[in-house]
Amino acid sequence: MPFDFKKEYREFYLPKSKPEIVTVPPANYIAVRGMGNPNEEGGAYAQAVSVLYAVAYTLKMSGRGGHKIEGFYDYVVPPLEGFWWQEGVDGIDYSDKSTFCWISVIRLPDFVTKADFAWAVEEAERKKKLDCSNAEFLTVDEGVCVQIMHLGSFDDEPASVAMMDEYLKQCGYCNDLTDTRLHHEIYLSDARKVETAKRKTVIRHPIRKIGG
Repeated sequence: MPFDFKKEYREFYLPKSKPEIVTVPPANYIAVRGMGNPNEEGGAYAQAVSVLYAVAYTLKMSGRGGHKIEGFYDYVVPPLEGFWWQEGVDGIDYSDKSTFCWISVIRLPDFVTKADFAWAVEEAERKKKLDCSNAEFLTVDEGVCVQIMHLGSFDDEPASVAMMDEYLKQCGYCNDLTDTRLHHEIYLSDARKVETAKRKTVIRHPIRKIGG
């Protein structure tokens, strides 16, 4: 059976629909940075997602492409994720998506090196005829965070975030959103196929002990 990150690391991909505190270890990602409304048809976000999946599946099928990766094992390509912020805004203003800044990412298996990544970017460009030059190898160390499984529309996320904030107060923590510790979402549902009310999104915020 292919290795499935969602099943093997359930505590990070399948939280409950109530807040919980977790310590997230460092992880490597394929990443593309950008800004603007993610819902814009054919916009920068849609293009970024195309690049991410092109590189991700090139790595997954690397053996067929003649590239041997040391320690390779078969795996399910992990779900799309995103880190989000807005300049000059405390938290997230969902009413003005045009001001979103984002880093769209897909997790990499630990056996993928920077050299393997560079090969995959070039190979994806060659095979897909797609400019992948904005893809980068990114390591993120999130540390202590609060997370929740959000059900429904992205526009309804403030209700889930409010639940997380209240939980933090009860536990003696506060949010620690900074330029490097960002609002994080993991998309477990394909928005093209799953009706809005049933969409599952992991929301995660970095936190710190109050007074710490």
